Formats: sequence, structure tokens, C-alpha cells
Amino acid sequence: MFGYIRINKAEMKFREFDVYQSYYCGICRDLKRKYGAAGQFSLSYDMTFVAMLLTGLYEPETSTGTCRCMVHPLEKHETRNNIYTEYAADMNALFACYKCRDDWKDEKKLHQLFYGRVLEGRSRRLQETYGEKLRRIERLMQDFEETEQQKPQTGPGAQDSGYSRLDTLAGLFGKVMAEIVTVREDEWADHLRRFGFFLGKFIYLMDAYEDVETDIRNGTPNPLKGRYGSPDFEEACRTMLTMMMSECCSAFEILPILDNVEILRNVLYSGVWCRYEAIHEKRRKKEQDG
Repeated sequence: MFGYIRINKAEMKFREFDVYQSYYCGICRDLKRKYGAAGQFSLSYDMTFVAMLLTGLYEPETSTGTCRCMVHPLEKHETRNNIYTEYAADMNALFACYKCRDDWKDEKKLHQLFYGRVLEGRSRRLQETYGEKLRRIERLMQDFEETEQQKPQTGPGAQDSGYSRLDTLAGLFGKVMAEIVTVREDEWADHLRRFGFFLGKFIYLMDAYEDVETDIRNGTPNPLKGRYGSPDFEEACRTMLTMMMSECCSAFEILPILDNVEILRNVLYSGVWCRYEAIHEKRRKKEQDG
């Protein structure tokens, strides 16, 4: 359910991209240090955004350096590391475990089962560090999974029921993201929770929008399945996504972030829509081709 919170590179300055990439590489280093090569495979740009958001808000001491990696063994890359890149690495590993569990449950992917068990073994110490936060996330994820597995209604009122279920699932994942971005109970906690809540709802809706055709073929849960193919499907999805991101951006602009704020705005105002436009255009061409 991740992979949507990314930059629009075409609208970014070269130096801004270098800074963004340095946080990505920094999280990769933290993953390797704490979880080994298995952890590095879970690396996502979504958590890079979270690390940069929290760094911009709280301005922790940040170390810079350079490194080489398996992907780019001949070229050194700039890295940035602080308490929030480490936090992002931990959350990255945690959600990789959830994804593996979900892939095994839905599609019985053996390699995901094995990978998930490796990561779970290396991430057990997260309970000692984050305690109650992880327990809240686990409860929310359990509620999410149970709601997702409920059979949708059929007959009169099914459409309204489908939208209600969609909003419930999106809201549960929104609460999970709110937990992730709210790292302190301080004056900014309420704004971060609101920001994370609507960001999470956007992510869930984007994931449902992208996967609806695959889920119909595979018989896997997706609350948009009942609406897919209707004349207003595309317009309704675009409207919902726009509303979620509008609320998210509104909460973001209240936060007193100065460092790298243009990179963060690139993601929120442009980058998050790149995947949507690609999916939408692919479907449009498919319809034209018959």
C-alpha cells in the first residue's frame, strides 16, 4: 500500500533532488545497520518523505557523509542521518512485515512469507523502543484486516454501503499514518495527526484505485469493485483523492517548516499525482483501444 508518496523529479531542482536522495540513502544505511540486507529491500520513498517532514519540523542534529551501495557500487552518494531517518527505517521495516503478511494471506506468495519472517525476527526489538505506539498500530491494522474481509452487501443500498466501507477502511489506514507521523505529544501533535490521517486516506484510496481491476480478476477485497465500470467512476475517484490531499496540504501548511519545504511541497502538490495520472492515462488508452 506504499509507493505513492514520491517526488515529481521533472519539477525539482538538481540540488533539491540530491538532498532528497541523500535522505533516501541515509534511511538505506540505517536499514542495513539495523536489519541487514533484508531490511534494505524494504526501502521506500514514502518513509523518506516522513523522515524529511519530521526533520524539517524538529530540526534535529543531522550528520552527512557519503557511501557506495550494491545498486551503485562505483559511485559515492551523499547521505543524511538523524533520529528521524532511523525512525523512518524502523517504520519501513514494520510495514514491510505487514505487507508480507498481507501478500501471503491474499496470494499465498511463499517468498513473501519467508521474507516477512526474516524481517519479523529482526524487528522484535521495536516493541521495546516504541511500545504503546506499535500496540495502537497493531490494533488498527487488525481492525483494518477484519473490515476488509467482511463480505460487501448486495442488492438495494449496496452502493451506499460500499462507500461507507471505503470510508471506514480509508479512515483506519489514515489513523495508522497519523500514528506514524506523530512522534511527540507536543504543540504540533494535533496538526501532525490531521496531516497523517488525510495522507493515509489518500494512500489507501490510491491503492484501491490502482488495484481495482486486479482485485476483480483475483477475487481479492476492494471496496471500489462495486463502482468500477460506472460512468462516474473516474470522476468520483478523482474527487475523493483531491479532497483528501486538500485536507492534508492544509494541515501541512500550518507546520512551521522551513528546511527543504519546497521538496516537501513538490511531493504533496505534484509528486503524489504522478502515479494517479499514469494509471488514469493507461485506463483511458485501454478503453480507446477497446
